[in-house]
Amino acid sequence: MATKPKRDLTVEEQLARGPLDLPFLMLVLLLTGIGLIMVFSASYASAYYNEAVTHHDPTWYVKRQAIFAAAGVVVMYLTSKLNYQNFRWMSIFVLAAAFVLLILVKVPHIGVTAGGANRWIKLPGLPQFQPSEVAKLGVILYFSARLAKRNTEKKRKFNHHTPKGRFLRLMDRIGLLELAPYMGVLLAILGLLALQPHMSGMILILAIGASILFAAGIHLGWFVAGGSFAVAALTFIIFNTDYMASRIHIWQDPWSDPLGKGFQTIQSLYAIGSGGLLGLGLGNSRQKFLYIPEPENDFIFSIACEELGFVGAVLILCLFALLILRGYWLAIHARDRFGALLIVGITTQVAVQTFLNIGVVTNLFPVTGISMPFFSYGGTALMIQLLEMGVILSVSRQIPAPKAG
Repeated sequence: MATKPKRDLTVEEQLARGPLDLPFLMLVLLLTGIGLIMVFSASYASAYYNEAVTHHDPTWYVKRQAIFAAAGVVVMYLTSKLNYQNFRWMSIFVLAAAFVLLILVKVPHIGVTAGGANRWIKLPGLPQFQPSEVAKLGVILYFSARLAKRNTEKKRKFNHHTPKGRFLRLMDRIGLLELAPYMGVLLAILGLLALQPHMSGMILILAIGASILFAAGIHLGWFVAGGSFAVAALTFIIFNTDYMASRIHIWQDPWSDPLGKGFQTIQSLYAIGSGGLLGLGLGNSRQKFLYIPEPENDFIFSIACEELGFVGAVLILCLFALLILRGYWLAIHARDRFGALLIVGITTQVAVQTFLNIGVVTNLFPVTGISMPFFSYGGTALMIQLLEMGVILSVSRQIPAPKAG
C-alpha cells in the first residue's frame, strides 16, 4: 500500500520550528521555581491558622500555586510552538474579551469586592481572577498588531476644500489622527479600572501602551503631552477618591495609624530591616506569623528579604534584571516589527510591575495592591504571565541566526 507523501513545510512553518531562546527560558523557570519556594515559606503559617479556608493545611496555598505553575509551564510551551503571526488576528478578540470581563466586575454575584476594591470576578467553574490581567495582554496584542503595519499603511487623503477636510488634514499632520484609536482604547480601559478602583492596573496599562507606542516610533512630543495629562488625571482621581486619598496619607506617615491602615507597611519594613545582610534563613521569618496580612501575596518580597537577607534579595532582583535585559535583547533582534513590539510590551509590563511591587513593600510608593511577577500567590495571574513568556519564546524561535564570518 502506497504511503501518502509528506507535505513540504512552508517557510512560515519552518521558521516557527526554530530553537527557542534557552537563556530566557531558564530565567523564567528559575524565577517560577524560586517563587514557589517563597510562596510555601511565606504562606504556611497563615494557611495553618486559616481554619475556614485551608482547614489547617499549611501546604494549601503552595499546592494550588504549584498546580497553576505546572499548567502555566505547559501553556508557555504550547504557546511557544505557535507561529506568533497568529496573534495578529487574535488581538481584537482578546481585547474584546478584556472589555467584557472588566464590565462583568460590576455585575452583582459575579464581581467580587475585597479590601475596599471591586477588582475580581468569579465565573462558574473558574477560579477567581482579575480581568485587568487579561486587559494587559489585550492592549499588548492589539497595539502591537496595529502599530506593526504603521509604515505600510496608505497615506490618508483629505479634501482641503472643505473645513472638515482641512481639520482632518491638520490632525493627521500632527499625528493625532493616528493616535486616536489607541487613545480611545486606553481611555476606555482606564475608565473601567477607575471604577474598581485599580490604580496600579491603570499605571501598568499606561506604561504598557506608552512603551509600545514609543518603540513604534511615535513622536516624543506626544509622550510629554500624554504623560502630563496622565499625571494630572491620576492626581485628580487619587485626591477625589477617599479610598486612594487615605492610602496617600498612610504612605506619607504609616505610623499615624500603626494598628490600622499603616500596619501592613510597618510590618513589611520590620521584615526587611530584620533580614540584615544574610537573612534569618529560609523558613525562619517571624513577620509571616500573622503580622504581615496575607504575606504570600503582594508583600511576599518583604518575607524574602527577611529570610534571605540583602544578598538574597539582590540575587532575586538580578534575575529579574537579566530577564528584562534578555527580553529587550530579543526585541532588538526580532524578525519583524510585530514580534519586537510584542516583546517590548510584555517585558515592560514585567519591569514596571516588579519595580512598583518592590516600591510598595519598601514604602517608596503607596500601597496599590500590585503583585510581584512569578512570586505572589495567584494562580490565574501566574498562568497569564507564563503564557506571555510563551509569546516571547514564540518570537525568539524566528530570530534570524547570526551569519558566519
